[in-house]
Amino acid sequence: MSEKAAADPSGAEVRDLRRIEPVVAPPHGAALRFVMPDGRLTPQGEAAGVDLGLARLLFRDMALARRFDAEALALARQGELGLWLMSLGQEAAQVGSIRALRPDDHVFPSYREHAAALARGLGPAELLRQWRGLAHAGWNPATHRFHFYSLVLGTQALHATGYAMGVLRDGADEIVMTYFGDGASSQGDVNEALNWAATTGAPVLFFCQNNHWAISTPAAQQSRTALHQRAAGFGLDSYLVDGNDVLAVHAVTSQAAARVRDTRMPAFIEAETYRMAGHSTSDDPGRYRADGEVERWRLRDPITRLEILLKAAGVGASFFTEVEREADALAAATRRACLSLPDPELADLFGTVYTERHGLLDREAAEYAEYVAQSLSEVPA
Repeated sequence: MSEKAAADPSGAEVRDLRRIEPVVAPPHGAALRFVMPDGRLTPQGEAAGVDLGLARLLFRDMALARRFDAEALALARQGELGLWLMSLGQEAAQVGSIRALRPDDHVFPSYREHAAALARGLGPAELLRQWRGLAHAGWNPATHRFHFYSLVLGTQALHATGYAMGVLRDGADEIVMTYFGDGASSQGDVNEALNWAATTGAPVLFFCQNNHWAISTPAAQQSRTALHQRAAGFGLDSYLVDGNDVLAVHAVTSQAAARVRDTRMPAFIEAETYRMAGHSTSDDPGRYRADGEVERWRLRDPITRLEILLKAAGVGASFFTEVEREADALAAATRRACLSLPDPELADLFGTVYTERHGLLDREAAEYAEYVAQSLSEVPA
């Protein structure tokens, strides 16, 4: 069995996704799906084929992200993090989309894109620094082409659009992608961003993870129209995909990204997924949603369905054992990184208020240094 060709459970040939034309998401509310929750390929999945090398990469990304997420939750419950927002259940939407981009494409996340961040190469220390209250952000956006987390709901959509307008004027070949949820889609910032992107021809791909809950408000009470249809009303090419099917997400994002790159016009993807945990560690989802709803979505777990498919395609136990070993190592590294993060020095703040040196801050920094020196000199030996 080759890396790019295998047999699915029905005996049909499983072909390389990259060797055929991308599959367009079906219209009129039918989400594109390649893999059923029980691991069987849909007719569209059989037609598209499965690249086993890609599928293994995506499985590893999702498994590592889930383990990191669980370790961060434990740290938050132990008082080591001030807050944590889990990505549990949304790994496929994030991993499938981020892996469909080029490394030089710039990404603007919200605050839950841990799986996407890990796939972009960010480490535990970078991701936890902000949540431990040690910095406003934990990394340099230029290093990974991955912007800071945006805690103000929906603001990253405008940031991404503005950046994409700059890309357009620079004549660069890159595109921009921004993540947000169904709740943020009700914000004025997101709707303004959609309109600005459409009217200016900004090369930005809007990726909406519809996880069905805006904190305690269900999606049905947020909008009378499907989110991808609302985006189409602004003039964007729009797609709907099963956000718990990582192969379908990757295929749709690949197609949408290629179209944005070629046409220099924006596009919109709605990925139907589910937030398995609470909105954050300060939220009790049991107060507003039924256990039965959660259990129904647990049966659609994105990692489980891909694991079933991989095993049926002949991927051996050694692969899953190795992924589990990597996950254990990541969990240990996450705890070590969190507990070893140094506290910030107050003196450092004076040099980070303005982009360039500022006379007033220089004087205040000198006065602070003098105060510290005097205080130390007065401490009894």
